[in-house]
Amino acid sequence: MSASTLWRSVGASLDRWAPSDSNDESLRQTMLAFLDSNPDACLRANEAGHFTASSLVLDTSGTHVLLTLHPKVGRWIQLGGHCEPSDETVVDAALREATEESGIADLTVDPIMLSAHTHPITCSLGKPTRHLDLRFLVRAPDGARAVRSEESTDLRWWPVDALPDDAERETIDHLVSLAARRR
Repeated sequence: MSASTLWRSVGASLDRWAPSDSNDESLRQTMLAFLDSNPDACLRANEAGHFTASSLVLDTSGTHVLLTLHPKVGRWIQLGGHCEPSDETVVDAALREATEESGIADLTVDPIMLSAHTHPITCSLGKPTRHLDLRFLVRAPDGARAVRSEESTDLRWWPVDALPDDAERETIDHLVSLAARRR
């Protein structure tokens, strides 16, 4: 795998994404500009910021979402993380992260982004940076049982209309709403 293949896939994902409002379109343009000006934009070692891939994991009915209680964030959030040199595309990164963090085999990923977000964070570098997160829809097979990984404090299925109090509710509600439009 070449880092340039992953880099090009981020650009292609952003190009294919059709934001639903002007704020998301502005974010898309900003992310494309960051990508175009930074050949290391997909590498976690890039202190200025780096692209990450996350997944809204839903059951086949779309009525339950798999969330992780993230140890650093301290809230229930969608699965996801850093792109790795072994990822050929950002879609592969999203699926790999969802599989690793959920312990569920046979997940399927929609290759068209649901959403994007950027946020400041102190991640594995130990220094403040920015995550430019590309968010994808992932479906679990019927009867899928999640197995918590070392990357999570807890991992559970939640009804989409009964999220825990300490969930990133605005984010999860927004992603679930976008996913529902894909049915």
